[in-house]
Amino acid sequence: MRRSRLVFKPVSFALGTGGGLLAAAAFKKTWQILGHEDDAPNATDEGRRWREILIAAAIQGAIFAVVKAAVDRGGATAVRRVTGVWPA
Repeated sequence: MRRSRLVFKPVSFALGTGGGLLAAAAFKKTWQILGHEDDAPNATDEGRRWREILIAAAIQGAIFAVVKAAVDRGGATAVRRVTGVWPA
């Protein structure tokens, strides 16, 4: 296994954990602004409409995807700066 890949594994894991926490906080804040309430609906919330649940899920998915892509790209860039090689 290449050195850059060995360096990237723990960096990716740490950044992924931090990115997940960041994405969760960003979604919670976004939902508070858009929904004017503290908690987003769960799929099993009986009192919530389908539309509200699906909109919340779409927003959450988009936020998590953007944060994951940014974190992965940033981690790979950092590993390249340290090792001089892009992790494959």
